[in-house]
Amino acid sequence: MTKQIVFTLSLLITLGAFSYTINRIVKFFRFTRPAFPVKDFGKRINVMLTVAFGQTKIFRRPVIGLFHALVFWGFCVIIFGSLEMVIDGLTGTDRVLKFLGPVYKIIMASGDIFALLVAISIIIFLSRRIFFHIKRFEGTEMKKITHIDANIALSIILLLMISLLSMNIGYIEYKAITRQPIVGLFPVSSIIAGFIANGNAENYRLMYEASWWTHILLIFLFANILPYSKHFHVFMSIPNVFLSRLDPLGKLPNMDNITREVKMMLDPNTAFAASPSNAPPERFGVKDAEDASWKNYFDSLACTQCGRCTSVCPANITGKKLSPRKVIMDLRARMNEKGPLMVKNGRDFNDNRSLLRDFISEEELWACTTCNACAKECPININHPTLIVDMRRYLVMEEASAPGEIKTLFNNIENNGAPWQYSAEDRLLWAKDLEMNIK
Repeated sequence: MTKQIVFTLSLLITLGAFSYTINRIVKFFRFTRPAFPVKDFGKRINVMLTVAFGQTKIFRRPVIGLFHALVFWGFCVIIFGSLEMVIDGLTGTDRVLKFLGPVYKIIMASGDIFALLVAISIIIFLSRRIFFHIKRFEGTEMKKITHIDANIALSIILLLMISLLSMNIGYIEYKAITRQPIVGLFPVSSIIAGFIANGNAENYRLMYEASWWTHILLIFLFANILPYSKHFHVFMSIPNVFLSRLDPLGKLPNMDNITREVKMMLDPNTAFAASPSNAPPERFGVKDAEDASWKNYFDSLACTQCGRCTSVCPANITGKKLSPRKVIMDLRARMNEKGPLMVKNGRDFNDNRSLLRDFISEEELWACTTCNACAKECPININHPTLIVDMRRYLVMEEASAPGEIKTLFNNIENNGAPWQYSAEDRLLWAKDLEMNIK
């Protein structure tokens, strides 16, 4: 009974802290702008199964991709055992899901095998981060605290796998010594137990209990660290893939407020009917975090900071300042900075800072070629160019700010109806003296 009380209190504290954090993030979403309607659920489910669960984009780097996929699939399997532990902790039962019979044995065996595979993968990840200088793990946005955050999260996952294997070893050895039936299959733990089987029943019982509590409390701790960590993608990646933009990558979304302006010029009655005259004017493009769409902010929370986007960015490769990863990380950082102030003072609160310039420079934005290599490479379907283009739209339409070459193009379109410096009447002069043989 004491175990149930302690467990229940631990679970309530965990759920309370997690609910507080999620509620805080939901409040930030209320300040963002609409994006696209979420429909075509059949397509979305297919994308989710292919990209998220199938890990297809991860396998573009086949070796390290395999290890990452093993970690993901391992979590998908081990979560069933974690749910069972929660039910057992609340009800005082033991192996409550054993009624599943053969299915239960498959789940337990898979979890036991994946615990070892995940542990090996995490050791490889930690080694790469600590001992090898992987270029895509570096960058101006990758501060020291960012690397510490990643190492802490990976270390917790490693401890989770070690405690799970230790729990299984303690369980099967205790049951074997006391001649009680073992519920489930534990192929890896059974092999490991064979090398250390020299204790008594009480020691193995204590080993099981200590590992059980270590494992479940680490899960509770990890769940509340994740929303403040790069590893928030553990929760956010699958929903983010489900909410992917289904349009072709090269298609840039229109701006509804610009469409209304055009309609107003063409037919004022229609425009005013669609948008009342007392409606507050909207900012064109994105200047600050609250101007971004809910999907942009969702992307920033789901970002794994893996650097795959930046590693394929032609601007970054050629030495430009642009890093697509930094743009997404900066949006999350800016919302974390301004979000609490907007919650307290309202959406119109101004702290004399903004996402544009204080976090992301004009030079970074204009370096983007909108080739969409970053969006194509991203393993969780983040669309970086939509945010970058919207910030450039703000610069052009609100501040008339753009590089000289682009301003020349704008002037030519305004004066000549085309991007060239020649009038429409002179546009074919280049062909005046050409001889053409038409057969």
